[in-house]
Amino acid sequence: MREYCGIFGLYSKKREPGPVIRTGLFHLQHRGQESAGIAVFNGKNFKVLKDFGLVLEALPYEKVKTLKGFVGIGHTRYSTAGDKDKFNNIQPIQIFAHQRYIALAHNGNLTNANTLRRALLEEGRVFHSTSDSEVILHLYTKYMNLPATERFKLISNMVEGAYSILILENDALFAFRDKHGTRPLMMANENGEVAFSSEEGALRATGFKNIEEIKAGELVIVNQRGISRHIIDTSDKKNQCVFELIYFARPDGTVFGKPVYAFRRESGKILAKKERFNIDIVVPVPDSGIMAALGYSEESKIPLEFGFIRNHYVGRSFIAPSQRGEKVRMKLIPIRNVVQGKSIALVDDSIVRGTTSRQIIRLLRENGAKEVHMRIASPPVRFPCYFGIDIPTREELIAHGRDIEGIKEAIEADSLIYLDIEDLYKLLSPQEAQFCYSCFIGNHIYKPR
Repeated sequence: MREYCGIFGLYSKKREPGPVIRTGLFHLQHRGQESAGIAVFNGKNFKVLKDFGLVLEALPYEKVKTLKGFVGIGHTRYSTAGDKDKFNNIQPIQIFAHQRYIALAHNGNLTNANTLRRALLEEGRVFHSTSDSEVILHLYTKYMNLPATERFKLISNMVEGAYSILILENDALFAFRDKHGTRPLMMANENGEVAFSSEEGALRATGFKNIEEIKAGELVIVNQRGISRHIIDTSDKKNQCVFELIYFARPDGTVFGKPVYAFRRESGKILAKKERFNIDIVVPVPDSGIMAALGYSEESKIPLEFGFIRNHYVGRSFIAPSQRGEKVRMKLIPIRNVVQGKSIALVDDSIVRGTTSRQIIRLLRENGAKEVHMRIASPPVRFPCYFGIDIPTREELIAHGRDIEGIKEAIEADSLIYLDIEDLYKLLSPQEAQFCYSCFIGNHIYKPR
């Protein structure tokens, strides 16, 4: 089961954690729309609330404010395989072991989860979900007789893949990031409160200003004694997911030390330098293509026009569990008098399966567009991702087995221009060697087993 999710944790003696975590998860909603949950410890036991749906639906405020305590973790989930409708897959996953209440929230994907699961089953351990996250939980409880640093060192040595995790063990909160730093994990510490989040925007929305990124391989422990930080494992190779910058992260934040808004805007400027057709207007695919389209317009001096109004009651089509093509027509409302008779540079951040792009191009043509030239602010996605993004097989990818001309024909565009991988390297310089490009060039450091 691959998951691409948002996690949030809080240790506070000043505020009830439940409502704060709910707000944090709301600002991570773009990372997962299938389910959400919160676990809070009150000094005696856990209080857990979780359900299917968006954060505000799954976690009603009237119920959340009853989660009294001083430390808690939360999770908003997007699964890409496995049992999407299995309640036990909703996180945080919790267990009572060794006379301790334990809950886990996980963002990422373990490539050797099946191997580890089989070994744990042979030991007699019982699994209640199909999520790879439960593998981490079992490994954690298996080594609970060891000090925390040794426990996480063993987990790091055994687990392959991408993970940023929060573990709540009674009144102690653990935050841990894999040694390659594949998934982001941010930390804030001020005014007697410590918080963790997948993105800094959620921390700012809950009142924090002093924000930093947890290092790759770092363990942060927060408990009654204070905060301790430990580098548990290191690697010569960082493997930061470049798709965080291209697509997933909110544009108001900084990921892996890179301001997301500036990165996307600059990618559009580079894209504009490749233009070879006569374009009347630049139209972004909302909301994913807006920053790149802005940069494209600035560089080309071609006016930026909003050819679509977005219906914000429909979620992101890339991470919607199913019916992506139908969702496009529900989500995007063309403005006919803007696009009619125009030669359009349609700008988006990426093409994965191609279903969304094809439907958008058809919508523009149905509303009178003269030409639709697709402009993509990243390279072609040609390989599956094993680290938590919904790209499970090469056959599902529009770029698999097709050159640029073939992709253009498949999405029914008049022309198609991508960023080159060399352009992406330049955008990320001088840190380009620290990023994972496996979905573009296939150099996976781990593969499923």
